Amino acid sequence: MMHSGVINVLKPPGMTSHDVVSFIRRLYGIKRVGHAGTLDPAAAGVLPIFLGNATRLVEYLSDADKHYRAELTFGFETDTGDDTGQIIASSPYTRPSSIQIRETLAAFIGVNEQIPPMYSAVKIGGKKLYELARAGQVVERKPRTIMIHAIALVAEHEAGLVFDVTCSKGTYIRTLCADIGRKLNCLAVMSFLVRTRVGNFCLEQSLTLEEIALLKEKAVQKPDSVLAHFPAVILSEQDSNAVKNGRSICCQANALDLVTIYDWQKTFIGIGRKISGAEGQSLLTPVKILSPDR
Repeated sequence: MMHSGVINVLKPPGMTSHDVVSFIRRLYGIKRVGHAGTLDPAAAGVLPIFLGNATRLVEYLSDADKHYRAELTFGFETDTGDDTGQIIASSPYTRPSSIQIRETLAAFIGVNEQIPPMYSAVKIGGKKLYELARAGQVVERKPRTIMIHAIALVAEHEAGLVFDVTCSKGTYIRTLCADIGRKLNCLAVMSFLVRTRVGNFCLEQSLTLEEIALLKEKAVQKPDSVLAHFPAVILSEQDSNAVKNGRSICCQANALDLVTIYDWQKTFIGIGRKISGAEGQSLLTPVKILSPDR
């Protein structure tokens, strides 16, 4: 049986995101498997896995905001930015006050420039940074623009702090921890990370690999579960066939935006976009149509 859908996986620490993809491929006997948003091997949390035709929807979740809970530890820095790496600097520190910590965290809300860590999958000159780092090379990296939507202190302890952050795609929490430390005049590394949300996929509903193996069929959500935040449009049989064949159709549009498209039997077809047509008409044009699994 061919599977198509999404699994809200709770990735355990110690596995790479690719390891999880390989596990799912073996479990379901399907080659076409992908994931939305890589998690570091030491990190845990929400890792949405896409099967079959649903892999064509990965981009719509990869671009979604993500929520993390992270622990930062003061006193040293490593080559990886987390506590699994080699210590490259250490220094005594004066523990910041709660007020200093809260004010510093708040200063990161909004648009930020962030330099990707050497131990990352960012490519420079056709090679991934972590490949260069393992070869002992350090290269110049251009800063990237990221967005921190929210950040809040959860707990403090003698050696560091725990915080929650909601951020845009491409944000490195390891780098954020180091940047927070520097603003507090302390060296710092990320010592714990769990991703608690990707788009509308939350930690509370995620499944361990053991649970997925037991609930094999029930673990797979419908492909359109990724697109719950999109408005839905249900089409007649004639219009459904037109859209499936790549043609635009006339429609009523309150807003010009992406929508999920369903046929007259309320079966998910794919994604469309409402656009302005000639003579003030509104058109629904197909963006990505999913063919049925065989």
